[in-house]
Amino acid sequence: MPAPESGAQSGAAPAGEPGRGFARRTFSSFRSRNFRLFFGGQTISQVGNWLTMVALTLLVLHRTGSGVAIGLLSACQFGPTLLLSAWAGVIVDRYDKRTLMAITQGLEMAQSCALAALAFMTGAPLIAFYGVAVVGGCLFALESPVRRSLVNELVPIEDLPNAITLYSAMNNLARVAGPALAGVLILVVGYGWCFAIDALSYIVVLTALLMMRADELRRVPVTRRGSGQIRAGLRYVAAVPDLWITFVMLLAVGTLSYNFVVVFPLFVEKSLGGGDGAYTLVFSAFSFGGFVGALFLARRSHVTIRTVAGGSAALGTASVVLAVMPGVALAVVVALVVGAASVAYMTSTTAIAQLRSDRTMMGRVLSIQTVLLVGTTPFGGLLMGAVADSVDARAPLLIGGAAALAAAAFGVLAARRTERHPARVEPATT
Repeated sequence: MPAPESGAQSGAAPAGEPGRGFARRTFSSFRSRNFRLFFGGQTISQVGNWLTMVALTLLVLHRTGSGVAIGLLSACQFGPTLLLSAWAGVIVDRYDKRTLMAITQGLEMAQSCALAALAFMTGAPLIAFYGVAVVGGCLFALESPVRRSLVNELVPIEDLPNAITLYSAMNNLARVAGPALAGVLILVVGYGWCFAIDALSYIVVLTALLMMRADELRRVPVTRRGSGQIRAGLRYVAAVPDLWITFVMLLAVGTLSYNFVVVFPLFVEKSLGGGDGAYTLVFSAFSFGGFVGALFLARRSHVTIRTVAGGSAALGTASVVLAVMPGVALAVVVALVVGAASVAYMTSTTAIAQLRSDRTMMGRVLSIQTVLLVGTTPFGGLLMGAVADSVDARAPLLIGGAAALAAAAFGVLAARRTERHPARVEPATT
């Protein structure tokens, strides 16, 4: 399950080699073999994840026709994050991240196999799909912080901003390919094969993990067992202005603005009168916009609270504009902008979380971020589904846009009252 990460290194291109200089700055983290393996494996796996997410959403929508049912599915997928992520962050800080990731990926492979088996059955009860989604949500609560923490170990510290942004670009590329592939497979061979192909994709990522060179990992010292480690993580976030300000913003955006998986299918089918093809087209445009935006941001050398606020303001404005689009064609165009703005916001938030955190706190900080972004989905997804059913399918986009604009205003005001630092790692944390 995806969930959803800015910046690269500065420096002028060598004279007479502008293209080569641009590529070197944009893809600097590819110099690391381990990151190349991670990037390749995760690209295939994330395409499979989005394939499953879109297929499962459409399966439930077609069987129920209910926005609340879609919101309930989203709650099953991401609700466990709210309950488990704090403990997951402590686990990530205590154990080897590559080993943890191999375990979680293997279990998620089994979950996709279970979904495929249900989809191939005749008359499988809907509650069974919800049950498997809950299992997947429990796995995601651990897998998300360990996956993002592992990025920190794959590249030298100077390439970390670039690695974070390229990782985000990869996720958005997967969001283009996954929904498009889902639309084709659902029409041609049905839902079962979507889940089966996702299960097969995990073979690639497990192979990539095995091929990594352990001696080239920039390992973080593991945290010893002890009491109060979750509280220590919360106190740490509260003590760092770059973290607590952006996390307060994320609480609003994650709850009300970042419910695209719930909002988009309802908006396209109920407000624009489109079908599966129109939905996958709009969602693919949204994802492609994110991919382009991430590549643009890959050259950024640092990020501040104002950068995060700018991304939130852009997301809010674009969401409001999308809400008033009269047809699918114009919605596709605006969805590109929404995708780019969403990545501008999320990559800058993640960059601060990774680069301003002590490495011994990384798992806990990222798990708190995951709670705010994904763990709020059970509330936000159900709320937006209910609003779409009772008011109008455009209303969730308007509410989400207003929330993102309010978060941006808070970020700007809070930044004026705190000492502003670029999001760089201090020498003591390396």
